[in-house]
Amino acid sequence: MTDRLSALDTSFLRLEDATTPMHVGSVMVFDVPAGGFDYSRLVDLISERIAHVPRYRQRIKTVPGGLGNPVWVDDAAFDIGYHVRRSALPRPGSDEQLEELVARIQPRPLDRSRPLWEIYLVEGLAEDRFAIITKSHHSLVDGVNGVDIGGVLVDGNASGADGVLATWRPRPEPSSAELLVGALADVVRTPSQLVDTVRSGVDDVARTASKVASVAGDVLSTLARVSARPAPESPLNAPVGRARRYVMVGTDLDDYRAVRTRLGRGSFADEVTINDVVLATIAGAFRSWLLTRGEPVYPGTTVRALVPVSVRSADVGEDAPPSAEVTACFVDLPVGEPKPSMRLHQIAFSMRQQTEGGGRRAVSAEALTSVGGFAPPTLHALGARLGGMVSRRLHNVVVTNVPGPQTPLFADGAQMVSTYPVTPLGAGQALAIGLTSYDGGVYFGLYADRDAIPDADVLGRGLVDALQELLDAPRPRGRRP
Repeated sequence: MTDRLSALDTSFLRLEDATTPMHVGSVMVFDVPAGGFDYSRLVDLISERIAHVPRYRQRIKTVPGGLGNPVWVDDAAFDIGYHVRRSALPRPGSDEQLEELVARIQPRPLDRSRPLWEIYLVEGLAEDRFAIITKSHHSLVDGVNGVDIGGVLVDGNASGADGVLATWRPRPEPSSAELLVGALADVVRTPSQLVDTVRSGVDDVARTASKVASVAGDVLSTLARVSARPAPESPLNAPVGRARRYVMVGTDLDDYRAVRTRLGRGSFADEVTINDVVLATIAGAFRSWLLTRGEPVYPGTTVRALVPVSVRSADVGEDAPPSAEVTACFVDLPVGEPKPSMRLHQIAFSMRQQTEGGGRRAVSAEALTSVGGFAPPTLHALGARLGGMVSRRLHNVVVTNVPGPQTPLFADGAQMVSTYPVTPLGAGQALAIGLTSYDGGVYFGLYADRDAIPDADVLGRGLVDALQELLDAPRPRGRRP
């Protein structure tokens, strides 16, 4: 039995080019533990943990003649030293230097002849810190057979790794004849598979999406609803080159909670969520960024964000573990609205319209943080997959917001102090925003085309200013005590 790539994963491979590599990543920053942390410790840690993600020792093999989707095969020549790499900043390395390193590492395509992932240990950060940069291809993280490798590097154990190595022997690689026989057998069982293969799995979003367990079925009705309203024109939609910029922004989770408490109840809305406050912060940052650029900003100016949201069936209890089901919400961020509290309530109303009803409801942040292991890297990857499915004509920017655990995590005894997502850019999408809440902080990763958005740092500073603007905003009239 061959483990064949889905039509969607095959489409990601075929659409990938030098300017739009289809991999996700993260930047994890750690304090150096008392006993130190070096390259050999990272290699040992990954050697111990990789048994939890067997896909990361497999590579992709194509079927002769393209008669079927490619298959996963064990890499008999798997070389962990190739995938785990070492880098350093001139001491004392600043966060700005780390951002520049990430911007250079992340756009490089992964080697198709090997397992599609890489990890970099970055030493020399100021304040006795180091960083781990991860890269994982979309096809590795489908929500069913795999998780992002960044999610298994850390755990709640402050004492270090357990030192248990799992034995692994690669299975024999199928021959070309076996691949052909397997592809023909699959065509006999599922004739539509051949049609999907020929069409690259992307011409019919509905047919492809219906086969992907990580995407909610009602995303199709959402797409139909917004397809009649193309996204507004924006400098965020521009040709994408090979070079990138990356900006890390750290904020305090308590600030978002304070905004929710002060502004979340009133005459405009009964309740808002932390995610609504985050989106209002992003809307405020876009407003100031556009004004700084001299772009026209009118009362009706909007930026449409595709916001992946984890959902579950309405008849499933709150105690049930969250699934890998993600649906698309399209939110027109009201950047033309000058009042921050009004922006917040408009966003909250739009999000509730899309996440309530239809037999599904949004998964609470509390439920997501209870997922075993460090789930945010995997959930960011699922959100990025969803963004890759949707036509760029329907949105200006993808925003993935994943709540993480609010207790410290460790990698072989080294405490993780912050974590920043890296969400890939699609064709014509010059910016992607990812953010993760972790241990009292909310950490943004802004990933942008270097030429289209050379002022990504201005947008980053705008996030901090927009959050403060919400904190300072007057309470709405009719606020209940």
